[in-house]
Formats: sequence, C-alpha cells, structure tokens
Amino acid sequence: MSTPTLTDADTSAALAQLHAGAESLWQAAAPLWPGLSVEVVPVIDSTNAELMRRARARQTEPVVLAAVHQHAGRGRLGRPWVTLPGASLAFSIGAVLAPADWSGLSLAVGVAVAEALSSAVQLKWPNDLWWNGRKLGGILIETAPLDGATAEQRYAVIGIGLNLATPALPPDAPADALPPVGLREVANALGQPAPALGATWASVASAVLRALPAFEREGFAPWAARYAARDALRGRSVRLSEGGEGVADGVAPDGALRVRGAAGVRHVHQGEVSVRPC
Repeated sequence: MSTPTLTDADTSAALAQLHAGAESLWQAAAPLWPGLSVEVVPVIDSTNAELMRRARARQTEPVVLAAVHQHAGRGRLGRPWVTLPGASLAFSIGAVLAPADWSGLSLAVGVAVAEALSSAVQLKWPNDLWWNGRKLGGILIETAPLDGATAEQRYAVIGIGLNLATPALPPDAPADALPPVGLREVANALGQPAPALGATWASVASAVLRALPAFEREGFAPWAARYAARDALRGRSVRLSEGGEGVADGVAPDGALRVRGAAGVRHVHQGEVSVRPC
C-alpha cells in the first residue's frame, strides 16, 4: 500500500481537527494538571525534541504539544518516525514527575493508550502498539534533570506516535521490520467508524494524563494485570538483540520482560535489548 499524496488542504484540515481536539483535551485534563497548556503547531522537527529543549531552558510547566507534520521524529533506538498531515498523529506530553521507581512507565503509558483506542490493540514490550502482529504506533520516553530536585524528580517527555492511515514500509526498512497498520484499517476490520484525528488525540492524551499521577503514586505493579491482558509477546519465542533466545513469559512487577530459556528465567530491562518475535 503506497502512502497517499498529501496537499495543503490536508494540512489545513488536520490543523483544524487538532485545534478542535485541543479544547476538549484541555477541559478534560486541566483539573488534574493546574497550569497545563495544550499547543498545536503546523510543522516541527520533533515534539519530543522541542520539549527537551524547553526542559534544558528550565521551562518545565505541564504541556501537551501536537504537530501536524513532524519531519525529524524519533522512535526507540533513534529510528525515524515521520508524521504526515492527516495520515498520522504525533504528540508529546511534558510534566514533572517523581515516582519512587520509574521502571515500567512506558508500559503503563502503553496500557493507557491502548485502552483509549480499542480492546483489539495489543502491547509489544517495551513500547509498541500492535494489531494482528502489525505495528500501529509507539511510545518514546525521555527525561531531563531538574535543578535542586530530589533524586526521583525529573521532567518527563512522553512522545506518542500513531498511524491513522496505513503507511508503506520505507525502502530501507530491515528485512524483519514489522508491517505497519493504521487506525482506519483497524476500525474498518472491526466494523467501527473511522477515527477522527482531533477526537483520537483528545481521547489518548487525556488517558495518559490521567495515568501519570496514578503511576507516580503507585508505580507499575497496579498496571501489571491490565498489561498482561494485552501482552503480544507472552508465550512467543523471542530473540534478544545480543543473540539470546527464549520464550517471553510476561512482565515482572517492575516492568522487566521475563524471558524463559535453557538456563532459566532472565529479566530484561527496558533499554538493555530490543526484542522481536523469532
């Protein structure tokens, strides 16, 4: 499937939808986040990069930033994530958090996003959203230190990218790259109405903003059962990037991936390896 040609009309329509979503998002989330700002820009290099720049400039107020076109977006391990007007959704949330344990934050955010989208959406450890073995979106979390803060307190930037239309795999994609899928194709397969850009943004971002204070208070453990219900890897043979193999056996209370191999069960922590089904 080829990526559709997009025009200025696509950009204008996407911008109008995001502005409409911004109002409902702010009304839903502002009571939980005093001082929250919700921003929409037509084009940017990366919403994550922009909020990290602000954090380094000591601008650490809570914010949600969405872009119609993101031309230098990044996924995990620096992989590119390009956002096209009307065909994809990319936004970042910036907020000061101080959980006792940061482990499992991307998994809790993934649960919140998946639950806001559909009961059919699965989660692939540590930060991908799947549907029927195809990649629907991803999550990238970065943090910045704060002057005079406690050891636990940091400014978190949570980037979320979702396909609305199903994109084509880029020509330079690795041979084992997962085929992508878009929310519109998922909705059509499930006999549901096609998702609107603004409404999807408001729903997903609101869900994440509700999840963050709960994670800050309680950590990942209360999310573990909800994650397990959507775990796309459990029971599947997986290969670790350093060459090990085993069977995924769910996640531990701290969010580590449990991999059962010949030598027993090892716990793989986020950032240590990438994991793909064999």
